[in-house]
Order: sequence, then structure tokens, then C-alpha cells
Amino acid sequence: MRRGVLELCTLSILSEGEAYPSDIIQRLRGAELIVVEGTLYPLLTRLKNSELLDYEWRESRSGPPRKYYYITDKGRAFLQELVETWNQLVQAVNHSIKNNNNTGNE
Repeated sequence: MRRGVLELCTLSILSEGEAYPSDIIQRLRGAELIVVEGTLYPLLTRLKNSELLDYEWRESRSGPPRKYYYITDKGRAFLQELVETWNQLVQAVNHSIKNNNNTGNE
């Protein structure tokens, strides 16, 4: 489940614009999703191999060139599917919690 959430969040971040992996990690940490490079880089590679992301090399002022990732059209369509699935899951969990809370009050 965590992998799916990280895919959703990563694609969502990249749907707002291209980003360098450390920027993605910083955004995820800002949302209290603790992710390390050892988790993110394989995810980015998997998403790229699935043609959901692509990257562009850019010169860096402070070192070697960097890969900036961006979402593809296929990635945007997949992101929409993930968002719909996420919303259904949230509704199902909320319904279950609501039912559980009601049962406990009786």
C-alpha cells in the first residue's frame, strides 16, 4: 500500500512541474511522508520504465548534470486513475470507521 501511496504522491508532485529528486523528497517530507533516496530512486526508475515519467539532463552550477523528472501524458492518465482509486478507498475506509463508531456507541 505504501508503494502505491508514494507513486500517487510522486506523480502528483510531478504533475505540478518537473523536479529534481531531492526536491521531490523535500516535498514528501513536508507532507510528513518520510522517504529516503534509496526508496525514491527505484520508484522513479520503475515509473520511467513504465513510461509514466521521463527526465531531462540539466547542467548544474554546483556539480555534475542533474536529471529533472517530469510526468508524461501516460503518467497523467495513470495519476487520474490512482486518484479515483484513492478516493474510493478513502470513502470505503471512512464508511467502515463510521460504522464501527456507530456500533461502539450502541
